[in-house]
Amino acid sequence: MSTIRVRAQESGGVVTVRSLMSHPMETGARKDSAGNLIPAHYIETVEAEVGGNTVMTALWGAGISRNPFFQFQFAGSKGDTLKLSWKDNKGESDSTEVEIG
Repeated sequence: MSTIRVRAQESGGVVTVRSLMSHPMETGARKDSAGNLIPAHYIETVEAEVGGNTVMTALWGAGISRNPFFQFQFAGSKGDTLKLSWKDNKGESDSTEVEIG
């Protein structure tokens, strides 16, 4: 099961994408209950593709909140398939695909 929930809707030739990503987004500055630093673990890159073409790339850092909500728009059409993916600072990644409605 993907850590990304995404919805993409077209209106007037503009696709609005809304996504929610489950991720701890740890900065590396917080301490656990024993006083030890919690290692940094955050998404670095979010990328959206339609038809093999990149329509959006976001470069993130440790300042983004836990389980981030992300919204963006691009020129597109109904029926196309949107692929949304992320990669974090530990080399982990996830992606999901959704049909634009």
